[in-house]
Amino acid sequence: MLDLLKKFVKNKLMSSPGCHDWEHTQRVLHNALIIADAEAQHGPDLNVIAYAALLHDIARSEELLADSKVCHAELGAQMVADIFQKLNILNVDPLIVAECVRRHRYRNNKNIPETIEQKIIFDADKLDSLGAIGVARAIHFSGRIGSVLHNSKEIALNSEAYSKQDSAYREYLVKLQYIPEKMLTDTGRVMAVERFDFMRLFFEQMNIEVDGANFKIH
Repeated sequence: MLDLLKKFVKNKLMSSPGCHDWEHTQRVLHNALIIADAEAQHGPDLNVIAYAALLHDIARSEELLADSKVCHAELGAQMVADIFQKLNILNVDPLIVAECVRRHRYRNNKNIPETIEQKIIFDADKLDSLGAIGVARAIHFSGRIGSVLHNSKEIALNSEAYSKQDSAYREYLVKLQYIPEKMLTDTGRVMAVERFDFMRLFFEQMNIEVDGANFKIH
């Protein structure tokens, strides 16, 4: 069943941009299984985790087509049951997987992950926004929307999302640096801090090379 679902998801995500493509989904699956193994004392269901990791971004293309007026997490959760039926997946309750998909992207204290499986999927997805791959994704996204390569902290913080000044550094300042404190599992938190340290050093070095001054990000 897992191989069949992988093939289905890979085909579905072929039109997705690089930040949320099949490779991203594979990395989230990998992260999720690492966390699940380390959090084994909490009894996570590995089938639920694998299916949810594969399906967490299944509605990304629909969100893009709707210019973000549709939430990919909500729509993706609604799609799970039909996908399970189409692929004849019977060993896991689709409603459990759907809730993991829905809650991997919670906003304003709505749909906060509660079960260990939901928390693992949330952490696994957020991990891919940090570290070397997080830097690469942030730069890839800024290039895709046509923003500048780099800008100052002042300009970045006084700029709007999707604007010409929506650089990778702005993404770091307004969002990425706060991810470690939002992780929901002990393992995810440790992994996030390790990856964040690399990301912080990257942008410190980038500022040094751009400005010619040796200073730290605070």
